[in-house]
Amino acid sequence: MGALPVYRWRLAPDGLATRRQLRAAGLRPGGQDVAAQIERPRRRRGPLVAYLYRVDAAKPVRPMTSAKWAALAKANAARRTCPACRCDAGYVIPPSLGMCTPCAFPEEQRAA
Repeated sequence: MGALPVYRWRLAPDGLATRRQLRAAGLRPGGQDVAAQIERPRRRRGPLVAYLYRVDAAKPVRPMTSAKWAALAKANAARRTCPACRCDAGYVIPPSLGMCTPCAFPEEQRAA
């Protein structure tokens, strides 16, 4: 009736894997439905749940195209560009600051 099998942490049978495990093996779920779930108990909260997929029904990961590589490079460059001084900071700008470290903490404030 559609009920998923539930396994305890580290007791899932062979042939089932999480998304991360599939990705590490160069695979993807490929549109298949969730085959089972695994639960990791926690003390004061509900259990952590991970969905499991069949390895034999998984498909290989699609290769990156040149357009995808270009889009990824552009997105990473935008994350490194400071909106205040428009310079490449050389690192990903923290969202908590919203700008590079020299712009967030100018010399006048450090001397005080």
